[in-house]
Amino acid sequence: MRWLTAGESHGRGLLSILEGFPSGIPVSATGIDAELARRQAGFGRGGRMKIEKDRVQILAGIRHGFTLGSPIGLLIPNRDWDNWQEEMSPEPGGVSKRVVTRPRPGHADLAGAMKYARRDLRDILERSSARETAAKVALGACAKALLLLFGIEVQGMVRQIGEVRLATGESPDDWAARAEESPVRCPDLDASSRMTADIETARTKGDTLGGVFEIRVLGCPPGLGSHVQADRRLDGRLAAALMSIPAIKGVEIGLGFAAAAAPGSLVHDPIGYDPQRGFFRPSNRAGGVEGGITNGEELVLRAAMKPIPTLMHPLPSVDLQSKEPDRAAVERSDVCAVPAASVVGEAAVALEVAAAFLDKFGGDSREEIEANYAAYRRSVRNF
Repeated sequence: MRWLTAGESHGRGLLSILEGFPSGIPVSATGIDAELARRQAGFGRGGRMKIEKDRVQILAGIRHGFTLGSPIGLLIPNRDWDNWQEEMSPEPGGVSKRVVTRPRPGHADLAGAMKYARRDLRDILERSSARETAAKVALGACAKALLLLFGIEVQGMVRQIGEVRLATGESPDDWAARAEESPVRCPDLDASSRMTADIETARTKGDTLGGVFEIRVLGCPPGLGSHVQADRRLDGRLAAALMSIPAIKGVEIGLGFAAAAAPGSLVHDPIGYDPQRGFFRPSNRAGGVEGGITNGEELVLRAAMKPIPTLMHPLPSVDLQSKEPDRAAVERSDVCAVPAASVVGEAAVALEVAAAFLDKFGGDSREEIEANYAAYRRSVRNF
């Protein structure tokens, strides 16, 4: 399974293509739209969310609510395109009326301009914008639909914004439902309140905040991924998927970085056996992955997101044309997008887990995969 996205932040729209997806999987525009709405929510979002009401248009690969096995084409039109046509149109000589020449520290502006030899930073920032993640969320909705048929659910929540965080290891049984009710996707009401207060303080100062979100995959069978080659290790693929989300600067699985400070006896999970359950771990410090392969426990991943680099009180920069010191450009932006990033993280993880699932249980149709999966589950129970 493979996928591509295309489109710019203020272009006509965002295009997603998903190839290698089996037939017979129920996927609807309504289901995809629900995921897109989750991405647009969250306290700390900017004015763009008041303009865009993302709705997907299914262009190919789905008929009467079921996938066909052919490539899936999805389009998310940008409503803001109409507002920007005049401002983005070129002056004589081919330069945009809204040319941007003051790169923002922490953004792709300057590095991208040098790489692609562009003098107008808008040629870079329009694609490097996190607006692209809407296309990934649409693809992730398809992956989630596939996984859910086999009892695999991907859930996300926010653990930290700024200096406010959940207690280490705190995960109530109903955390996913409680996270959905929180304006910052945090299951703890007290922490949510303090997070929103800090976001509002940052807004008044013209600053931004980052944080940490957690993704869990429930019902994941043992055997996804492999130890035999680096690019088949599922932990590596998942880490890369999360790191590909704009502004993500760190990823950990299970105990993660804390494992570096603990002895092996407090890091590795003992192995147990029960005739009903089969092999199991009474703890899950590994986060559901050992040797690049899922071990049957929950997948647990966390990603650290830096503060958004567009500041209303911009940092020092240099103008590309004059080479003189100046302040960085200011673009319409969010104060905090960690809640939205957690939804994008769900999509990124769902896509990689679904790809690994299809690698393992292969097939062009739902029926073929169901037969392969049932046979594997019997072999695991009898192992």
